[in-house]
Amino acid sequence: MKFFSRMLLALIAATTLQVAIADEKPPPGAMALSMVLTKLEQQGYTPIVEVDLERGRWKVEAYKGDQKYDLIVDPNSAEVQSEKPDNS
Repeated sequence: MKFFSRMLLALIAATTLQVAIADEKPPPGAMALSMVLTKLEQQGYTPIVEVDLERGRWKVEAYKGDQKYDLIVDPNSAEVQSEKPDNS
C-alpha cells in the first residue's frame, strides 16, 4: 500500500509541475510576441513554425532559406541569443 501511495503522490507532483511550467509568462517589460516574430521575419527567419516560452526566453523553430533552426530569443529585445541548425 505504501508503494501505491508513493506512486500516486509522485504522479500528482509531476502533473502539478507540468501545469506550472505551461503557465509560464514572459518577464515584465517583454515585447509583444507579434513584435518579436516580426523582427525575426525581418532577419530572414520565415516561416516560423513553433514558438514556446522556456525559462523566460522564447524558444523558436524557424527556417532561414532551406535550413531549419532552433533559436533562443530574448523577450525584451528580440535579440537572437542562440542559433543552432535543427538536424532532426
